[in-house]
Amino acid sequence: MADDTTDTKSSNQMWGGRFASGPDAIMEEINASIGFDKKLFAQDIRGSIAHATMLAHQGIISADDKDKIVHGLNTILSEIESGNFEFSRQLEDIHMNVEARLATLIGPAAGRLHTARSRNDQVALDFRLWVKEELEKTERMLTGLIAAFLDRAEEHAESVMPGFTHLQTAQPVTFGHHCMAYVEMFGRDRARARHAIEHLDESPIGAAALAGTGYPIDRHMTAKALGFREPTRNSIDTVSDRDFAIEFLSIAAIAGMHLSRLAEEIVIWSTPQFGFVRLSDAFSTGSSIMPQKKNPDAAELVRAKTGRINGSLVALLTIMKGLPLAYSKDMQEDKEQVFDAAESLELAIAAMTGMVRDMTVNTARMKAAAGSGYSTATDLADWLVREAGLPFRDAHHVTGRAVALAESKGCDLAELPLSDLQAIHADITDKVYDVLTVEASVASRKSFGGTAPSEVRRQIAFWRARN
Repeated sequence: MADDTTDTKSSNQMWGGRFASGPDAIMEEINASIGFDKKLFAQDIRGSIAHATMLAHQGIISADDKDKIVHGLNTILSEIESGNFEFSRQLEDIHMNVEARLATLIGPAAGRLHTARSRNDQVALDFRLWVKEELEKTERMLTGLIAAFLDRAEEHAESVMPGFTHLQTAQPVTFGHHCMAYVEMFGRDRARARHAIEHLDESPIGAAALAGTGYPIDRHMTAKALGFREPTRNSIDTVSDRDFAIEFLSIAAIAGMHLSRLAEEIVIWSTPQFGFVRLSDAFSTGSSIMPQKKNPDAAELVRAKTGRINGSLVALLTIMKGLPLAYSKDMQEDKEQVFDAAESLELAIAAMTGMVRDMTVNTARMKAAAGSGYSTATDLADWLVREAGLPFRDAHHVTGRAVALAESKGCDLAELPLSDLQAIHADITDKVYDVLTVEASVASRKSFGGTAPSEVRRQIAFWRARN
């Protein structure tokens, strides 16, 4: 008897703390998803109303039962939205919580709702609807961010700044042109969101557990009622598929990467060493010890959010990579990753849209920096090709000698005397100085998609027409 008592105490200590009651408590903790999937309540109720309506239309349940079910579901929706619904962990998930409450409200008719469906196709439907709505929201938010950049690009179509490669001064560009680079990036992100909506625009409901159902259901009817293009075409794939969630996370990760690159530039540009932009107090914080500090915390946090989004993508890919068809309980772990990534992406886009509209651009500082690092050297080489007839490789060599001479004298290319330039190559004339200013450099680059102000305005007009 003593040994039995000792074993019981040892067992309880082994489970420990919150699991002191043993394996049942652990199973409840690991199995329950209501803590996060209650976020799907609106989609779950919407899907159930469409399903009940179809069942009645097909004569599978009575019109009276359908009316009771729909009324009860709308009552539950109101209770949840008003905060008067009590979620139960013992009922595991959002589906069982809603179904149990429905039974309390309308009695036996509630039991008819689950005819011709399974929790497998039910959760696939709820999750698909949620991701579709989130993609639509992402598309709208990206449209707002693009609009913010278009406004800044138009404002600064002629504002000269240094263009960089390897974070070294390369050639002069305009700030408007730089802004339009992000318009292109976020435009592709928006296109990916639109394409993803097309990919997932199929209704899972009616696939049941994995094999379909013997009831005479009309899946096209429920698909149309729920705003899908058509029903899915393979019941096994339907309950197995989480591609739509992975695609959303992929889109979020790519958009997050673009946001992070922009955040990094804002962090760099707002340093005293650059001084290209200044964020207001709305997007900055101070230091607890250094009163002179103004930290671009909003940009830094956008940069960090990308790590969370990337982690969610890798997590779901890893969850799904080894699962046999069809449904496995592992797939319950899909939602938290998507919910977290969606929240991070929404916040990052909103913050960045605010920063783009908020930041003050120091055009004088940008222009001064644009001429540093011999940024018009390529313009000199191009002039030698056009005016002196040199092959570009020879012109490149002559320009390199001119840059070396300017470095030794501690001056810019435009400050070298004509005699010094002619000593390097006799065919250089005083007309060369017309191309050695940063304004002349950017104005000359009129190739389609180039940095010339006229070309920047052309691309702004193109994007305004399609935004």
